[in-house]
Amino acid sequence: MATRTRAILALDQGTTSSRAMVFDEYGAVLASAQRALPQHFPHPGWVEHDPEQLWEGQIAAAREAIASAGPSVDVDAIGIANQRETVMLWDQRTGETLGNAIVWQCRRTTERCESLRQAGHEEYIRTTTGLRLDPYFSATKLEWLLAERPQALRLLEEGHLRAGTIDSFLVWRLTGGREHVTDFSNASRTMLLALDTLDWDRGCLDLFDIPRDILPRPVPSAGFVAYADPDVLGLAAPIAGIAGDQQASLFGQACFAPGEMKNTYGTGCFLLMNTGGHPVLSTNGLLTTVAWGLQGRQQTSYALEGSVFSAGAAVQWLRDGLGLMDHAGDIGVLASQSPDNGGVYFVPALTGLGAPFWDPEARGLLIGLTRGCGRAHVARAVEEAISFQTRAVVEAMRRDTGLTPAELKVDGGVTGDEFLMQLQADTLGVPVACANMPETTAFGAAALAGVGIGMWSPDHLAELTAGRRVFRPQRETSDLEHAYSHWLQAVERSRAWAR
Repeated sequence: MATRTRAILALDQGTTSSRAMVFDEYGAVLASAQRALPQHFPHPGWVEHDPEQLWEGQIAAAREAIASAGPSVDVDAIGIANQRETVMLWDQRTGETLGNAIVWQCRRTTERCESLRQAGHEEYIRTTTGLRLDPYFSATKLEWLLAERPQALRLLEEGHLRAGTIDSFLVWRLTGGREHVTDFSNASRTMLLALDTLDWDRGCLDLFDIPRDILPRPVPSAGFVAYADPDVLGLAAPIAGIAGDQQASLFGQACFAPGEMKNTYGTGCFLLMNTGGHPVLSTNGLLTTVAWGLQGRQQTSYALEGSVFSAGAAVQWLRDGLGLMDHAGDIGVLASQSPDNGGVYFVPALTGLGAPFWDPEARGLLIGLTRGCGRAHVARAVEEAISFQTRAVVEAMRRDTGLTPAELKVDGGVTGDEFLMQLQADTLGVPVACANMPETTAFGAAALAGVGIGMWSPDHLAELTAGRRVFRPQRETSDLEHAYSHWLQAVERSRAWAR
């Protein structure tokens, strides 16, 4: 008999693409496929997805990956990682969606959030859900959909309306409409979940006028959910792992102990620290979120999160906006041509400032220019700004938790910039460990599913992710402390510029 290979299918549904990857029981990639996902911008500041385009792209990628893996591969489970906060409505009888989904980036409910803040609701939301009152999260998006989609009221009265984030929608379709669930990590991004009970909060539901019956059932991130309908993917494997993309990356990086943290460098940076079995409410500009739940509520881990809006985006701006280089990957070489920043500092507030500053009206700032400044100084200032933003978030996490990380685990496309990774290690004073597999989000989804069916344990996953490329601190800290303090002064000068 031919040897069969045990494997897990990971669906990684992102903002600009839908990806599927097949991992074997040793964590090796057997096959992968990807489809582009268009974004739609009906008005300035509005961002939408067509749910049917999303679904068709995700299923096409999954079928291609399964076929590429070959007939000797047995898919034992399915794991899902998804863009968070994006929300949509559908008819539970037919699965037909009610118009486009509102994407996490969409700012259409900014005025609504401000009115709720003026009415004094922000502190209740923060202490209950761990989140800021911001259009980034799902609650005001869902409130808008319920008010603006004409079919919603009729379906609600008939008892056929369903609402959910991307994971809920994928599970609904994958199971042929049998299961309406969301995992704890995705639910914690809606601004509707109480962190202490891991259930929908009545006060938040009433505040946003959202009926509980239309929402999915919160479930652990690892564990059996339901079998996939064989008519959808050609297999009836159990869905056994679900997490928001950043929490999946944290799990895929094997950050299982309190104080362990990861940073994903992409367009922006998403830095998460595992805080253990109890939520830590931040007083330093961070978000409190569920990291994951393993097999049950008693095994739930929480995290602090700092979202930085501009990292790779700042490098792209240097390339496309200023034309300082031909390729984004050239920035490290250009920056290394100068031994210091020449007194030049950059604040990458190109779309405002995220954690821990949270100033949407801040704007980008390049300061300290003299006639002696050149391209290398500007490139170095941008590299320093990326590392300084991460340090600001890490210091906020230290103040909130009292925990000092032994290292920073990193992933994302920007980690190929060795100059930046070394600078990050020097700036933080701790080693920076680059993931040994580039797709940590998809691997995290697979890892949760593997734990969910008993294929893997956390200890085993830690072994699978060993062998990282590590950058250790090398520079004296005095000059970096001076540069960091000056950068913080530049940040203050950029604040409220657009007001």
